[in-house]
Amino acid sequence: MSGWRSQGGGAVDRGQPVSFRWAGKSYQGYAGDTLASALIANGVSIIGRSFKYHRPRGLIAAGLEEPNGIVQLEEGAVTVPNVKATQIELYEGLSAAPVNAKPSVEFDLMAVNSLFKRFIPAAFYYKTFFWPGWHLFEPSIRKAAGLGVAPTERDPDTYEHRFAHVDTLIVGSGAAGLAAAEAAAALPGNERVMLVEADFEFGGGLLSSTETIDGLAPLAWRDAALARLRAAPNMLMLDRTMAFGYYDHGLVALYERISDHLPPAQRSGPRQRLWKVRCKRVILATGAFERPIAFSGNDLPGVMLASAAQTYARRYGALVGHRAVLCTNNDGAYDAAFALHDMGCTIAAIVDSRTAPGTAADEARRRGIEIVPGWAPVAAKGRRAVRGIEVAALDGGARRRIACDTILTSDGWNPAVHLHSQAGGSLAYNEGLQAFLPKGSAQDSISVGAAVGIIDTDTAVAAARAAVRGETVEAPVQAAVGPTRRFADGDIKAQTAWLDFQNDVTVADVQLASRENFRSVEHLKRYTTLGMASDQGKTSNVAGIHVLSSLLDKPAPAIGTTKFRPPFDPVTIGAFAGRATRENLAPATHTPSHTAQLALGAKMENYGSWLRPACFPQAGESEHQTIAREVKAVRQSAGLFDASTLGKIEVKGPDAAEFLQRIYVGGVRTLKVGQCRYGLMLSEHGIVYDDGVFARIGEDHYLVGTTSGHAAAITETLNEWLQCEWPDLRVLVENVTTAWAVMNVAGPRARAIFAAVGTDIDLSPEAFAHMQYRAGSVGGVPARVQRVSFSGELSYEIAVPWGYGAALWDALMRAGRPHRITPFGVESLMAMRIEKGFLHVGSDTDGTTYPQDLGFGPAIAKKKDDFVGRRSTMRPDGLRDDRRQLVGLEVTDGGGALETGAHVLPADATEARGTQGWVTSSIHSPTLERPIAMALVERGRDRMGEAVRVWDLGQWRAARIADPRFYDPAGERTHG
Repeated sequence: MSGWRSQGGGAVDRGQPVSFRWAGKSYQGYAGDTLASALIANGVSIIGRSFKYHRPRGLIAAGLEEPNGIVQLEEGAVTVPNVKATQIELYEGLSAAPVNAKPSVEFDLMAVNSLFKRFIPAAFYYKTFFWPGWHLFEPSIRKAAGLGVAPTERDPDTYEHRFAHVDTLIVGSGAAGLAAAEAAAALPGNERVMLVEADFEFGGGLLSSTETIDGLAPLAWRDAALARLRAAPNMLMLDRTMAFGYYDHGLVALYERISDHLPPAQRSGPRQRLWKVRCKRVILATGAFERPIAFSGNDLPGVMLASAAQTYARRYGALVGHRAVLCTNNDGAYDAAFALHDMGCTIAAIVDSRTAPGTAADEARRRGIEIVPGWAPVAAKGRRAVRGIEVAALDGGARRRIACDTILTSDGWNPAVHLHSQAGGSLAYNEGLQAFLPKGSAQDSISVGAAVGIIDTDTAVAAARAAVRGETVEAPVQAAVGPTRRFADGDIKAQTAWLDFQNDVTVADVQLASRENFRSVEHLKRYTTLGMASDQGKTSNVAGIHVLSSLLDKPAPAIGTTKFRPPFDPVTIGAFAGRATRENLAPATHTPSHTAQLALGAKMENYGSWLRPACFPQAGESEHQTIAREVKAVRQSAGLFDASTLGKIEVKGPDAAEFLQRIYVGGVRTLKVGQCRYGLMLSEHGIVYDDGVFARIGEDHYLVGTTSGHAAAITETLNEWLQCEWPDLRVLVENVTTAWAVMNVAGPRARAIFAAVGTDIDLSPEAFAHMQYRAGSVGGVPARVQRVSFSGELSYEIAVPWGYGAALWDALMRAGRPHRITPFGVESLMAMRIEKGFLHVGSDTDGTTYPQDLGFGPAIAKKKDDFVGRRSTMRPDGLRDDRRQLVGLEVTDGGGALETGAHVLPADATEARGTQGWVTSSIHSPTLERPIAMALVERGRDRMGEAVRVWDLGQWRAARIADPRFYDPAGERTHG
């Protein structure tokens, strides 16, 4: 291919030249060019290298079906890998480079792979790299077969999401799409109509067509239709917007490129926008993709789809060559031949596989173009560019060679049925067109124009208008495509006849898959990688199905297609993320004392959705040293902890006690007002789901405590039980977690500090004992106070309205200074709860843990009433005597703390197999000054004192099973 710019023609603005760089060299194009058209106009023929064999490749298409023109756009923070050159609008200063080519696209060292092609066919990876292991070879293979390079710097651009509801969405703005949009806008009741076009210019195939419509030239008809649509008050039109996914319930996802067409320095606002549009009705005017013809050497730069050459010539004034041969089996390629001929390209011959071409052949002969009927291409000639083509008669025997620098092919058209199929629509195979067409729609959608196989423009326009109005549309009789030359199984030339250009899949690869019995179309796809590249097989899938059909002597519809999945074409990760990046990815919730904690040097970490202090390190302290200091301070004097994140749910009503009796493992009815109790909640499967302390704060009023991450989920679960299973119970459930701030003052001096703040609550041990609740005033503010402890020390959880939380923290810190009060973080609290052997749901439990594994078997047996999950705990699996049970582990080898997740094995174990459990929590105890751990171990409670071995990633440790209550086992310190 030796591309050049025509002297006239095309829709580019020749009065506005645009400078750009490609592969380090400077070139010039015009406003309105794409990078692809500008490269063709500048005579650049090799635009990339293939994925596997690194063969030189040129452009074969002009739209988003392009498989070869994959480029790296720009550099630095704004670089974007793997963009199709056909979709990049040319702008001043644009810089792009080919991918997968070193040191250059002209001379690629990895092209040596093609010399060994015979030995590395499809699926050779699966057969070759077994020893010593795939991971030894993986890095170099992926590097050799890679595409573009992801940016290493932070993305400077912004993205956003938008939502819309429309009565009708039209996808595609070709002749059928515009006709459908006008008809939809005129329908009564259609208050919101949206038209989207992936291209930067409305018009679809009209932009390169020569057919008249309603007596008007294509662009004149388009301009008139657009003017009427823009004047319609119910119409929203978006160009540069691709519909990439069609989901359930009329949800269509759109990808809008807002400023990609501008130089990076001129961009402002969001770069791209992702739309989620709910549609009553969808009209798919998505067009069709031309099929290439498979013949030896059909991947040489200079071999191109006929329609693409027509587009480059008519729309951009870029001629793909000087002397072209067209190979076709349908009339569509003749339009391309005439368009190029009119613009100065010599058409050496039209090779038509039909023995009796249509009337278009008469026009070609009138122009002096040779028609070669009943023949088909056999091989392209040339090394790095086309020098000619060998063709042969389909009836055998005769062959000839035709000199040319460009080969244009057309094997018919495949309607773009992707969105139709994503929406659940079915397909029917059309023998005449040799293509799959939309059949039944699972949602309220219709396909029009080329998307339903109607190639003639006037027919497509009339049918689209009628379909939108609900009128019966009879499928027009389409001219059948002619035959396609097939390769015999084992034909050596099939090794260089390409189907999937990006993934280097040949006809021979499909033949190999068939011989090895990979005959399902889905197996074929995965075995050969046919259709798995970034173009998603838009030009290769049906061609591959035809080859397989011929090999198996099985009709194409019986083989079927692979599943069409979104996105229809690649979408940037930024567009999917929108504004949910960096600090907005998962917005952190702050506790009331957040500012004060930061002032005290808190080391903040994310715990679920909350940003909380892990600890409060002082100068020169490691985290381990900080935790040890904080734990000792609580044990010896007092500490302050912001516990506002703990879930708080109010359950109120005449049947509140009965309701919670059915929820908790333990009893609820017997709890007296002013008392607290620890409880477990189970899932319906009997698995431990959450735990916490609940208090009866009134006769019909309970305050349910949950873990920090489960407050919302528990609230929803409780309401689900009330609404779906027990609607007769008179109960209200409300999540009040962020209505009440909770400060936990803990340690031997906690009572004195609390009293110093000022309260009307009697804090004496006799009046306010452990596991009791009191309401009153603290510092002049209404408060709820519970004497509960997760640290094992005297402890008060003081709750005040959220807005007073920061003031309460400050008041407790001031009151605690004479008592050496120390703020402590989550990790220090976790260390103290491990010392006490307290359960932490999620750490010491998993998706198989029953309450009896945690010592709640007697509680279950004692409770007469049913509760959520009870029956599931009685399944045979829950009654096994070898279940893993929560126990403590003492390290006996003099080493440090055990690794969490390490496996527990018998003392005589010599191999890491047959695990009997694992470490769930582990620390080096600051209080006991030795390593301790908790673990789930088979029959653990019956094995107290037994020696075990602990294995982790090749390291063996020695330990002994012990009571998990390592510190103050009698719980005397909690009573103060």
